[in-house]
Amino acid sequence: MYAILDIETTGGQFNEEGITEIAIYKFDGHEVVDQFISLVNPEIPIQPFVVKLTGINNAMLRSAPKFYEIAKRIIEITSDCVIVAHNASFDYRILRTEFRRLGYDFEAKTLCTVELAKKLIPEQPSYSLGKLVRALGIPMADRHRASGDAMATTKLFKMLLEKDTEKTIVKDFIKLEVEKGISPKFLDILSQMPTKTGVYYIYNEGGTLIYIGKSQNIKKRVNQHFTGITTKSKRIQAEVFTITYDETGSELIALLKESQEVKINRPRYNRSQKKTVFPFALYAEKDTNGYINLKLEKADGRKKEITSFASLQEGKNALFRFTTKYHLCQKLTGLYQTKKECFQYKIKECDGACIGEVTSEVYNLRVQQFISENSFENKSMILIDRGRNINERSAILIENGTYKGYAYYDLNYQITNIDILKNILIPMQHNRDVKNIIQSYIRKSKSLKILNF
Repeated sequence: MYAILDIETTGGQFNEEGITEIAIYKFDGHEVVDQFISLVNPEIPIQPFVVKLTGINNAMLRSAPKFYEIAKRIIEITSDCVIVAHNASFDYRILRTEFRRLGYDFEAKTLCTVELAKKLIPEQPSYSLGKLVRALGIPMADRHRASGDAMATTKLFKMLLEKDTEKTIVKDFIKLEVEKGISPKFLDILSQMPTKTGVYYIYNEGGTLIYIGKSQNIKKRVNQHFTGITTKSKRIQAEVFTITYDETGSELIALLKESQEVKINRPRYNRSQKKTVFPFALYAEKDTNGYINLKLEKADGRKKEITSFASLQEGKNALFRFTTKYHLCQKLTGLYQTKKECFQYKIKECDGACIGEVTSEVYNLRVQQFISENSFENKSMILIDRGRNINERSAILIENGTYKGYAYYDLNYQITNIDILKNILIPMQHNRDVKNIIQSYIRKSKSLKILNF
């Protein structure tokens, strides 16, 4: 659990400042579960430049509670939490100073979103909160007021958790939980899982990530791990300490995140995923008569593939649909080679595409149209899919045939500028697996919207 806070002060000499306003949002990594916002009577005058900056003046604070009156609530909401703030050293110092005046030693682990942003979002022109969230497309209200700045920091921190593909932030938090001796049971863990689409991460007691999975119903899938009788399930059951998750909304993003994060983190129980998940591929080559033949074969990294498939049967089913849609000759696809296959696909004739009925030039144009529409090589496009809630959408960026990453955006802020999208993008690696995941999803999805640019 994280306590994301922002403090406004009177200004003045170092360690002599007083708090004028405090906002704390208790954040579980996915949503705000509690909050505390209050003006504070600092019992000393506010510096004039601070009044101009924040809009908080001495008159506003006369009837506000003094710090000792809200101290207990601050301790309650931050208990067992990591303190998160933008320039955390300042807010944490101010908080400790106020508690020290009351004779109480306030201590907590801290995370600074300035330092995290410099690591996870490098090369930004500025890391001030206002300029950074504006560059990242994060909506912000009440700048230089505690509630507005703390909420912007919460949204920024949520984005940083997404960008942390090595899960360094979460791993450090789990180690902190281990130090406290917390050991949740299966039912406790399961009760915290959502019934939504996303990626989940299973950790052992040492804070080591041992398995990454994805599901359209995370809770159901985790329950299968806990009740499974396979060797892998039993090992996971014996080792699991805690499970975290990232909701994605989009099944495609869940597939892409799982693929990349397994490669980066190499969890021990994901070893089977080292094998390609698309072992069959479709290739094009001209025959001696000048016709382009489509051939479904085992994937060969030395050859340029059009698209690929998880199984031979999936490839044949797709190829049959392609020949029908683009009026291609089944003889030139190798679709049917036995009477059994001919019966299965109910092939009687080639729909005017037989060799000799059309010239190689005419026929090859059909094949080229098929290749162009089913491969995103050298194309630039944005794939618009579901978001994590009804108020947002996800966007996947492909630029010049290369997968760049994904982002979420509020429906009130339509993605029309590619540079804005790049600023909020969660960068991802391009490789054969993700290319084929995207192509496969495009073939199957009915809800995906494609914007070419």
